[in-house]
Amino acid sequence: MSTETEPTLAELERRATRSGPAYGQDALIVCDRLVRVFQADGVEVQALQGLDLLIKEGELTAIVGASGSGKSTLLNILAGLDTPTAGSASVAGCDLLGMDAKTRLGYRRDTVGFIWQRTSRNLLPYLTAAQNVALPMQLRGRSRGMGVGRRGNRARMARAAELLDLLGMSHCLDRRPAGLSGGEQQRVAIAVALANDPAVVFADEPTGELDTATAEQVFSALRTANSELGTTILVVTHDQAVSSEVSRTVSIRDGRTSSETLRHVRTDENGGESTVSREYTTIDRSGRLQLPPEFTEPLAIRDRVLLELQPDHIEVRPDTPPPV
Repeated sequence: MSTETEPTLAELERRATRSGPAYGQDALIVCDRLVRVFQADGVEVQALQGLDLLIKEGELTAIVGASGSGKSTLLNILAGLDTPTAGSASVAGCDLLGMDAKTRLGYRRDTVGFIWQRTSRNLLPYLTAAQNVALPMQLRGRSRGMGVGRRGNRARMARAAELLDLLGMSHCLDRRPAGLSGGEQQRVAIAVALANDPAVVFADEPTGELDTATAEQVFSALRTANSELGTTILVVTHDQAVSSEVSRTVSIRDGRTSSETLRHVRTDENGGESTVSREYTTIDRSGRLQLPPEFTEPLAIRDRVLLELQPDHIEVRPDTPPPV
């Protein structure tokens, strides 16, 4: 009679990954089975339900989803403004579950930058554009015991001028926010987010208050920061048109990643360029996938499907009753 006990779930997972690379080892942002549960009026609400996400260094990515899909909850966790209920999340090697208050403050100051939707929330009204950009550098220096003398001020203002010039805002160096348009304020806010050379910049609906033409200017500034500085940028938005401005779009539905769209530029034989998009459905670490409604509804797929393994693909068919 065997006395061997059944392996635990944790042991099965260790066995499954022992011979292969660690999950997300080459990614800058790693979310593994992320769960966030809220209590509202005695009712438990699951904003994130085992979400998996990997983002590599240097990517410009948009997270899209309807209201209530969990995208804002995800952004708050990654930005260090909230903590998950279960699962794990890390950004640039920083464990977001194991931080104390002091470490979390340093993380938000040094590792990440943040751009809010409301333009008025990003800038101090009594400082000029250059002074707003220099402020995070000054606060960082003070926290590390560095001097803030005249030479330090000159270096910070020079850095602020460089960033504003990179984003096409050199004409606004000495203007206060009240003298800037909404789009100009958001481009200054991008420079503020970049001031301390963060590993990643998070943007929460950065064009939500702007018209289409102005929104394009803001996204052009984000693309410039991504391409010229190599900064990883993650944008959260509900606007599918905005998401087409980036090379990778990740859709969230019901607290899980559901699909991805990847875009690249193709050059034809005459030298003409066009953007090619391809949509994928994502598979989580347990092998689950979400089929988009535009695929399931026409075939009345609801509860289950038939799977058939082919040499180079898997067929997914509606469940049909057996013949009588």
